[in-house]
Amino acid sequence: MSDQRMTGGAAAVNPSGAEAGLANAALIALDWGTTSLRAYLFDATGSVLTTRASSAGIMNLPKPAAEGGFDAAFDEACGAWLDARPDLPVIAAGMVGSAQGWAEAPYVDAPASADALTAGIVRVNTARGVTLSIVPGVLERGALPNVMRGEETQIFGALSVDAEAARHASTDPAGALIGLPGTHAKWVVVRGARIERFHTFMTGEVFAALRDHTILGRTMRSPDQSDMDAFVRGIDTVRDQGAAGVLATIFSTRTLGLTGQLTAEQQPDYLSGLLIGHELAGLDALLVQQGSALAGKTLRLIGNDALCERYRVALARFGCTDAQLVRQATEHGLWRIAIEAGLVGAPAERPAQAAADAER
Repeated sequence: MSDQRMTGGAAAVNPSGAEAGLANAALIALDWGTTSLRAYLFDATGSVLTTRASSAGIMNLPKPAAEGGFDAAFDEACGAWLDARPDLPVIAAGMVGSAQGWAEAPYVDAPASADALTAGIVRVNTARGVTLSIVPGVLERGALPNVMRGEETQIFGALSVDAEAARHASTDPAGALIGLPGTHAKWVVVRGARIERFHTFMTGEVFAALRDHTILGRTMRSPDQSDMDAFVRGIDTVRDQGAAGVLATIFSTRTLGLTGQLTAEQQPDYLSGLLIGHELAGLDALLVQQGSALAGKTLRLIGNDALCERYRVALARFGCTDAQLVRQATEHGLWRIAIEAGLVGAPAERPAQAAADAER
């Protein structure tokens, strides 16, 4: 999560609830990534009682993994909950299941359903005797293989609460399209309640690399606030003059500055627009090959509000004006998979989940 223009910055911590709801708690769920860890305490209806955030991602443990680093981070995040309620089941998704994580949960092949993820769960016995259930990622094989860890849980969370997205996945021949902007942005086609295929764009990481490690950054200054006009100019440059590709357009970040057409403070947002524009142009080309297009498309976005709003602006320049944000997709996904895995009982079924499950 290297830059707010590309990733939206850190998510806000929810400090409410404390341990007051422990008597009603039914599940602990972890979103455990490379640089951060977020723990959720759920009640039996699937509502989040409270959350805890930590910087102890798998590459930033409080001590080396060989010396119990994962157990230490686990206890720091939810040990107090488990001290009071050692009977609570625990589920985790994200990079904690990678080869560098606590235990590797091998990828499930795409097309992948929620049932397939459940079947691939790997269980770890923690030092305190609690069993941790780790959700696997998804692998799309082929000449250009693609992988995800954590996003698969968000996808099924979105489908479980968004009736329109579930309907598109079930009835639209093109399936439902879900975008997850970020350091490595993903665009996922879901058909029949299964992750059918997906594409990854290293937009955020490339932005950070160009800004921090190339000549483009020499003339930039970080603005006090985003310049959306400069951002849109970058998008429109790609849309109207970007046929030669990203390598032929990014140098204009510098030359427009040298010729007085962009200020130093405008250049970061212009570069952001260029890179997101190329991402969407590439996505559109892929969709056209598959018999669809961005123009007129209905899609869903999962991620930070500010970043998703930036993508909504960019998508509109490509003719896609119906891009809605799905909130709390991670929480809904962890809860849904916990139900599928039998870790918790199912409350009254949500309509969108019922529609998606009917197609499985």
